[in-house]
Amino acid sequence: MSFMWNVEILIIALVVVRISQWLYRWSNPNVKFNGKLPPGSMGFPLFGETFDFFKPCGFLEIPPFFQNRIKRYGSLFRTNIMGSKTVVSTDSDVIFEIFRQENQSFELSYPDVFVKVLGKDNLFFKTGDIHKHIKKNTMHLIGSEGLKISMIRSMNQATREHLNWKASEGTFDLKDAVSSLIASYMTPKLISNLKPETQAKLIDHFKAFNLDWIRSPFAPSTWKIIYNVLKASKGAMHVIKEALKKRKESREQHGDFLHTLLEEMEKEGSIYDEASVINLLLTIGVISKDTTSVATALMVNLLSKNPKVLAELKREHAAILQKREDKEAGVSWEEYKYNMIFTNMVINESLRLSNLGSMLFRKALIDVEIKGYTIPAGWIVAVAPSVVHYNSEIYENPLEFNPWRWEGKDLRSVTKTLMVFGGGTRQCVGADFARLQMTVFLHQLVTNYDFSLVQECEMTRTPFPCITKNLLINISPKSPK
Repeated sequence: MSFMWNVEILIIALVVVRISQWLYRWSNPNVKFNGKLPPGSMGFPLFGETFDFFKPCGFLEIPPFFQNRIKRYGSLFRTNIMGSKTVVSTDSDVIFEIFRQENQSFELSYPDVFVKVLGKDNLFFKTGDIHKHIKKNTMHLIGSEGLKISMIRSMNQATREHLNWKASEGTFDLKDAVSSLIASYMTPKLISNLKPETQAKLIDHFKAFNLDWIRSPFAPSTWKIIYNVLKASKGAMHVIKEALKKRKESREQHGDFLHTLLEEMEKEGSIYDEASVINLLLTIGVISKDTTSVATALMVNLLSKNPKVLAELKREHAAILQKREDKEAGVSWEEYKYNMIFTNMVINESLRLSNLGSMLFRKALIDVEIKGYTIPAGWIVAVAPSVVHYNSEIYENPLEFNPWRWEGKDLRSVTKTLMVFGGGTRQCVGADFARLQMTVFLHQLVTNYDFSLVQECEMTRTPFPCITKNLLINISPKSPK
């Protein structure tokens, strides 16, 4: 009996030792370099600190996940999120350096859960020369020249028509309205020869494919959202595939983005095949309307609470309208570039407070020395521009909506302290598109309508922005003077 008891004790001791070793290795990752890992905690085995990372908090605050670790470890710390060994940076200099070393020491990389929904072959995840080529093609559509030549006219027309329609409708959700108007003119830019019913179906698929599942992955409704997203993705890809097939058979030229991609497909050594063309059209159709519509709704929400800012904005646009020969014409490229100084200040401040790109992910390609610590090759690097944007050492009264803080500054430059569209070679290709659409919307709204809020927009952070209550608004045509 004594012998068996001793054997049992020995087995239990060995199990405890093995578990202790495993827990130690989890908490203290084995790395093959002589440098020093950033301080931090790897959290619980398997789950890491994922649940703490996604814990909801107030919209206008730095999430406690960052606050608590910054106080304990500083602005550079290690953790484990969604099964990935991760180094988090909230330091503006470090973030800017990571962006600067894009495709040298770091490359775009996201945790597996993001990749699975969008598809591992999605062109959004491509790096290096492939990404440069895709970016060049996409800039023809939504870069400065594409916006100037044709997109601004479509924006003006669609925004005017949608606001006119909404004025007669009564209360409406502003985010949904902006999403609809973007989809209405962007879809024909992507594929221009669709039958009306087919185009309407594709627009519905684009609208149903949203990014809410990213912003709130542990909400009870998440799996339903993911199911709807995958269903919308499948439907959109089917429509695009049929359009691609017909275009290849007919050889018709329509001057749309599909035509551009077909020409690229036929070049020797092309990076495109049928699947990647379909994927890119889907990605642009979805992303172009999603974040811009949220940013516009939050901007109007902020303006409604700040009558002094709204009055100055109205003054600037009234002056522009007064100088314009054709009062019915929309915003011209010259007005946008040279006559909307305060408008750009408002947009900058709205984007800073909105912090829609609150977290961006990269992967270290080699061991990288930063701030006396080593980021090991293969580790995910999560940078948090949102923490920089709310830093009181950089922005006085950072949670105050104050467009005048941008007075005299370069309003469109990417700096170490304003990274709302990311930075480096992976800076969001749609940055100019989003700014222009927000400008056109503001111009149409403040020159032609009076508006009032029925329900304020409410959001939380998880740490990604998550809308909990939509912005409901009423608009009515201004009385003629």
